[in-house]
Amino acid sequence: MPRVTIGPALPDSRPLDVEIARLRDLDIGDLQARWHTVFRRRPSPHLPRHLLFRVLAYRLQVERFGDLDGESQRLLDGAGTPEDAGKRAAEANRLTADVRPGTMLAREWNGRMQRVAVLAAGFAWNGKTYPSLSKIALAITGTRWNGPRFFGLRDKPSKEAQS
Repeated sequence: MPRVTIGPALPDSRPLDVEIARLRDLDIGDLQARWHTVFRRRPSPHLPRHLLFRVLAYRLQVERFGDLDGESQRLLDGAGTPEDAGKRAAEANRLTADVRPGTMLAREWNGRMQRVAVLAAGFAWNGKTYPSLSKIALAITGTRWNGPRFFGLRDKPSKEAQS
């Protein structure tokens, strides 16, 4: 049985809540002064109060909990609008199933049932370990396949998503 590691506890967020509440009470001049202290430069004079507040509150959270992971940053950088980014994230999450080590995948091909075991470092099929489901699908069929789709882990795109 694999060992479970428990990471450190998350920092207490109550002092952060108090600090954000203090920011909420500041007027635009005080927010601009705080911006100058945090970023070591003056904010654009055209930034409205609500954006100054949001950026400073986000910065406090980053200092406490850390910034976004690389995948989330790439998703946001490539997004045209927040709505588009949300739709793409939901679609990506829906398209691929989560498989954990120990899961058995099955697919009938040419009248024979093919069973694949999900391992921590790949997949096992017919006594061999493979790095991907696509390699197994190739070995089974002799042609290149998207492995997750071959084993039914990916939905077919809906007609709405294609248009």
